[in-house]
Amino acid sequence: MSVLLVACSAVLTGARSFAAIGQWAKSAPQDTLARLGTRTTTVFNVRIAPSTATIRRVLGAACPGGLADLLGHDPAGADTLAVDGKSARGSRHGDTPAAHLLAAVTGTGLTVTQLRVPGKTNEITCFDALLKPYDLSGVTVTADALHCQREHARFLVEQKKAHYAFTVKRNQKNLHRQLAALPWDKASAKFYDRTDAHGRLETRVVQALTITGLGVDFPHATQVAKIVRHRTQRRTGKRSRETVYVITDLTSRQASPERIAKIVRSQWTIENRLHFVRDTTFAEDASKIRTGHGPDNMATLRSFAINQLRAAGHAYIAAGLREMSYDSFRRPLNLLDLP
Repeated sequence: MSVLLVACSAVLTGARSFAAIGQWAKSAPQDTLARLGTRTTTVFNVRIAPSTATIRRVLGAACPGGLADLLGHDPAGADTLAVDGKSARGSRHGDTPAAHLLAAVTGTGLTVTQLRVPGKTNEITCFDALLKPYDLSGVTVTADALHCQREHARFLVEQKKAHYAFTVKRNQKNLHRQLAALPWDKASAKFYDRTDAHGRLETRVVQALTITGLGVDFPHATQVAKIVRHRTQRRTGKRSRETVYVITDLTSRQASPERIAKIVRSQWTIENRLHFVRDTTFAEDASKIRTGHGPDNMATLRSFAINQLRAAGHAYIAAGLREMSYDSFRRPLNLLDLP
């Protein structure tokens, strides 16, 4: 446990590798090591920091699923939960592919858990296992078009008592064709939204239809939304248009077009507030940690640091890490509420 606490504390100051964690531990004063519970030696009870080799061995061997669950945020009572995957590109080595990690993040940007997708398979096979341990009653789970699967819908509604809102694209040809053929000219419920961010102006028009009795073949589905996005690139003036469909078990009373638009935007949270932050602030894709469970466990530590800083009110994670580093042997431990 002391090695894990050392790693959590070091990553909260910006440590990006096992070597950096080991260097932080080696520099830690005795009172810090005592708070972390490191072992003692000699009759003088001198605290000994774990070596870089020990840190590498422990984090490379620790059960990644157990660590992710231990350090994750409880999703019970959350409004939405986004599921999406990301590859740690730097972990690719020879014929060994990069570690691909499937994660779940609340609409407020707190990571619940993650799971490494086994080789020779894909995210679809890990969806149930990722969410199975949690109480998701009343939570709306969002996912991209890859996870628009009938089995996922049944699992969420029948077993987890949750809701779903899945994007439908042309990978589900028959379903996409059915949704495109719905009588959208009769959809009276509409919502308009405009945003100006990331160098582009985007206007969205959201229409919603109750599909009971319209012959749409998807488990528990009661409503479909059609979202038309008009984008203009600020720098080039280039314009584009995209139409996507969202299928959900939420009724029109539970989810208006405005509410559906908010739910769909929550799916972007996992990209903007987790994957992007781990890439830019922690340089995850440049990390050369490759062996054992090292890539997944290091990613879990980064997500945990983001959770802790965000829960403490830090809107900008990079700034939060800098603040921790200014008093690197006290502030991280105080944030973790260590005695």
